[in-house]
Amino acid sequence: MKAPKVCFISTPSPFLLDERGFPFLGVLKLPPILARNDIASEVMDLSGLTNYLEVLAAHAARTEATHFGITATTPQFPAAVKIAKKLREVRPDACLILGGTHSTLTVAGTKYEKAQGRDGRAHRAYRQLEEHFDVIVSGDGERTILLALKPDAPKLIDADDRKSPLFLRDSDVELESVFPARELIDLGSYRYFIDGEKATSIIAQLGCPYKCGFCAGRASPMLRNIRTRSAESIIEEMMLIYRQWGIRGIMFYDDELNVSPDMITLMERIAKAGRDHGIEWKLRGFIKSERFTREQAEAMLEAGFRQILIGFESGSPRILENIQKIATQEDNTRCMDIARDTGLKVKALMSLGHPGESEGTIEDTRKWLVDVRPSDFDETVITPYPGSPYFDQAIPVEGSGSKYVYTCKNGDRLFQEEVNYTLDADYYKGDPEDGYISHVWTPDLSQDDLVRLRNELETNVRRMLDIPFNPSRASQSYEHSMGQTQLPDWILRRSNPAPLAAP
Repeated sequence: MKAPKVCFISTPSPFLLDERGFPFLGVLKLPPILARNDIASEVMDLSGLTNYLEVLAAHAARTEATHFGITATTPQFPAAVKIAKKLREVRPDACLILGGTHSTLTVAGTKYEKAQGRDGRAHRAYRQLEEHFDVIVSGDGERTILLALKPDAPKLIDADDRKSPLFLRDSDVELESVFPARELIDLGSYRYFIDGEKATSIIAQLGCPYKCGFCAGRASPMLRNIRTRSAESIIEEMMLIYRQWGIRGIMFYDDELNVSPDMITLMERIAKAGRDHGIEWKLRGFIKSERFTREQAEAMLEAGFRQILIGFESGSPRILENIQKIATQEDNTRCMDIARDTGLKVKALMSLGHPGESEGTIEDTRKWLVDVRPSDFDETVITPYPGSPYFDQAIPVEGSGSKYVYTCKNGDRLFQEEVNYTLDADYYKGDPEDGYISHVWTPDLSQDDLVRLRNELETNVRRMLDIPFNPSRASQSYEHSMGQTQLPDWILRRSNPAPLAAP
């Protein structure tokens, strides 16, 4: 039987300030795996295109691909649905496969509802997946992709289960994984810089074990369990990026670098690699504040870190307790002191709209930010996603139809409205032209109040700390004619189906 040809699609993110900051690495790990099995594939990178459906239709009409693999986060899902509908028009014979965090989180939400004996909004969100896609993948894609290409592939392939042979454990991540095929996108057209140095992203470890109430993936083993790579593998990937693209800037897109007990050893190895090869790395990554030590800070600085990102979330002790952050306000202030003393810049990641939020708790956040003076910060309105305690543990408000309420142990409440994920780009970070929106409210603050107070806080703190607003970049439109035989390689590139060696 002839091997299927696969077109992987990197879905647009029109809600972001700049769509071409970082490429999505998950989808780029699959073409090398198919190549090992002598299966041809191609990657369409639609990020940053305003007329992506037109471009998609033109290519879909002439490609030999029999399967289309689409990846989507929850905010990207409306675009993924538009892509699926367009493919149904142009290629009704093709098999559409959906993977990524939205499908994973939605399936995790349905499992929680089943355990509670409910068929609620997570199940309704899952039925949206079934309506538009032939195969739905939950969890890791490295082993599921070959199963998804089979003629008798099941509707749902659930790899997000530690008992499943499809679930990647620590040893599997190291032995069976591959480096993302960055050569299948135009990496040079992405725009991200660390201290003026062109940069790109890498994932050194997977998973976060903490229980923050707002965080999606708390019910997902793939996103909950820490799975690490060796220092040798990480440095080899960094060196590959440097040699092939001349990029010395690396953003570590792990949840929390310092949850790994081997974090300092990794920093020392990175520093040594830089010295041995004469490379001055420019690095950036996330850390957990209450676990941050001076020794970690010094090791990170020596390795090349110039900025760390920390999810402080709030300056209010009450909110920190309600969201189960573990870190206290004192922990967060101490973390800022260590970073400042060491010479590391800090971007503070803040959010509002949590249970118990009021004008007073938001003022606590404003005062704390002004006091600790981060080099930059984000302030966002919280978004409950499937797989998060806020979403999963919320119950319907009696007589309200589509409204839900999540209640903390102390009685503080957070109200939510049900979101139609096929229509609403339910984003957490980003700022589309229409500005921030809120799907949540508290007894003290309405949805409009939360948006207004968010805007006021950001304006006030940026002015007081002299922090410029993040500039947005316009998306682009690709002008083409239906007679063209191939899209430019910044949109479409094909893989070589020759077997590849493991990195």
